[in-house]
Amino acid sequence: MDFGAVASDTELQTKGIQQAIDACFRRGGGRVIVPKGRYLIGGLRLRSRVTLYLQSGAVLIGSRNPEDYNILRNDVLEPLPQEDFTDTLWCDASHDIKERDFIYVLGSRWNNAMIRAAHAEDIAIIGEEGAVIDGADCYDAVGEEHYRGPHAIAFHDCRNVILRGYTVRRSANWAHNTVKCVNLLCEDVTVEAGHDGFHATCCRNLDIRNSRFYTGDDCVAGIGNVNVTVADCELNSACSAMRFGGTNALIKRCRMYGPGRYLFRGSLTLEEKISGVESAGEVDGHRRNMLSAFTYYADFSFPIEERQGNIIIEDCVIEHADRFLHFNYSGNEPWQCGRPLENITFQNIRASHLKRPITAYGDAEHPVELTLSGLTVTDSPDFEDNALIWACNYRQINVENLSLSGIGYDALAKVWSEGELRFRDIHSDIPPERYIVRAQEKFFANAI
Repeated sequence: MDFGAVASDTELQTKGIQQAIDACFRRGGGRVIVPKGRYLIGGLRLRSRVTLYLQSGAVLIGSRNPEDYNILRNDVLEPLPQEDFTDTLWCDASHDIKERDFIYVLGSRWNNAMIRAAHAEDIAIIGEEGAVIDGADCYDAVGEEHYRGPHAIAFHDCRNVILRGYTVRRSANWAHNTVKCVNLLCEDVTVEAGHDGFHATCCRNLDIRNSRFYTGDDCVAGIGNVNVTVADCELNSACSAMRFGGTNALIKRCRMYGPGRYLFRGSLTLEEKISGVESAGEVDGHRRNMLSAFTYYADFSFPIEERQGNIIIEDCVIEHADRFLHFNYSGNEPWQCGRPLENITFQNIRASHLKRPITAYGDAEHPVELTLSGLTVTDSPDFEDNALIWACNYRQINVENLSLSGIGYDALAKVWSEGELRFRDIHSDIPPERYIVRAQEKFFANAI
């Protein structure tokens, strides 16, 4: 307020808040306090050693005009080189450069956000209880899929980041977009509606804890990440609880469940996207089912430097997900055409109300290894196949301490190739001679 900002949800307050951030930065760092009230903003740039602190009842509301977020080109305090910008719009880009061009080039329109940071260190967004960042479902006709607007938070090439305590609502694209960041902690954060809850691209040392994601797209997503922990989180999605690729990832004590509290954003009509309709689950005629608890993610256009694997999901609950695991390297999914997954482990998992098999289709030259240990699957009467696992191009599949009940399986694994399968301590009505069946039909799994 010392820099001219006032509580208003009709007049833009971007200038006053940005001036406070800049003053802290010039003085070597500090804390910008946003008191209780509603503040309409376009794009803000957070800078090194500055904390944006939202007091209880402080609400940052995103402008519904997508032009209010084009802030980086005019930044004279920390100007960016010309190569950090592109004038190409998402809707005009060719498919083979789209992801790389728009996510890596931080000055693209697609990377616009309510709160941005670039090449910064020791930064934080802290919210007291009741603090909200509301994207207002800002519609952008030239955005991704001809409707997605700015992200809520977008950090590029940042180090030592803390995100804590606030709620993100109605983000017009991803709630969190982090690219090539190092040492990032996200804890006690809530995301409601919008698109992906947390999307990390080629980040290192990422820790997401004690957070709640109720999203109209993936809850936690990302590609090419190294050293990741997702712990004690609630993941409720109308897409995938996790759509993820990385190295050394531990997901533990999480609850992944559907149907989505908020409907899938892509199923809205054009009129609903334009108007910014609240994408609540009770709206009729829209999809809310969770497609997968864990979907592998390896987009073809990113240089994934390290082998993808050592992913462990343990002590988790999975409920009402169409699929348990979806790894489909058969060729019909552009999001699974990059570096293949080498190994993944699920241990001490309780799953119920599944609809489709575990899919483990690896790369012929780099076959996958899948371990299921301490898995309990119950109450899935609508299961659509007779086998728990579909497998092809696998080096080894290890299944131990498996319990199945209330399910109409007549085989544990249907396979399309040769490989080693190990079964031990199986509790089900399936006789041992039916643990493995050879598929007679051609493999096909619908893309997610």
